[in-house]
Amino acid sequence: MDYVVAFIVGSISLATVFLLGSVGEIITEKAGQLNLGIPGIMCAGTAGGCMGVDIYMRMFSANPMWVFLVLFSLIFAVVFAAAVGMIYGFLTISLHCNQNITGLAVTTFGVGFTQFVMDNFVDRAHFFDASDIIKSSLPFWESLGWFGEIFLSHGVLVYLAIAIAIAAWWVIKKTKVGLHLRAVGENPATADAAGINVNKYKYLAVAIGSGIAGIGGYFYIMDYIGGSWENAMTIEALGWLSVALVIFTIWRPNLSIIGSIVFAGLYTLAYRLTGTGFVITNLLKLLPYVITILVLIITSIVGSKNIQPPASLGLNYFREER
Repeated sequence: MDYVVAFIVGSISLATVFLLGSVGEIITEKAGQLNLGIPGIMCAGTAGGCMGVDIYMRMFSANPMWVFLVLFSLIFAVVFAAAVGMIYGFLTISLHCNQNITGLAVTTFGVGFTQFVMDNFVDRAHFFDASDIIKSSLPFWESLGWFGEIFLSHGVLVYLAIAIAIAAWWVIKKTKVGLHLRAVGENPATADAAGINVNKYKYLAVAIGSGIAGIGGYFYIMDYIGGSWENAMTIEALGWLSVALVIFTIWRPNLSIIGSIVFAGLYTLAYRLTGTGFVITNLLKLLPYVITILVLIITSIVGSKNIQPPASLGLNYFREER
């Protein structure tokens, strides 16, 4: 029982990285922007969050306050990630560069930029202490047994990620802003003719989506692996899984909550079984990608509009051609 509970807790924690990355990409794709730079943007969010932690801990290491540490570092993570995301946005929205190539270039840039910042501008001496503060959980969870450990033993960022996913679903599905966003993603020419500022919605989607994804990278370092920088570049691989998760959840932020736990469970199980069998371990690592391909095939065959990507996804909009 203890093993099962520990496995579920670990999966939920890792799922937070996938959830934030996929929700950020869903918001971006709803505006018709295919951003393959998400892995690099998540890395940039890591650099920003870690810099925020370093600055705050230098100033208040004697008496760090949980709320201010989280908010301060979170703002840095969002700003750094959004800034790198806007590079992609400017190149693809204003300059009409190829979205696929630009996204891959942004990923390469984001990974290199993160390593440069961490090596030259960030002191990691306070990371472990800061991580203990950031991932602080509710004090009464231990008295609730397995229920408390599974659902209440996580840091605030886990619950923030779930709240962001639900809020994103509600805005996209239930509000006028979401309607306009979906209109831009489906047919930007028609949206433009209806008086919707297409470029404004695209830029906002890229900036907000990138900022959310950046929190995922920051969470991975400061919560999931406890402030260690040893496996930091794993963030890029997790970023690609986050992009795959978008397809698995058929572009719905609310379904990303469950999908991220499934992906995280498979990912965690693969590493827990390392050494028990090369074939089994690698098959488990491969499963998320296989599942994603199957979902893509099924959605293509079914053809229902409700489970299709935005019609203009990956296509640049030239206003003069409408």
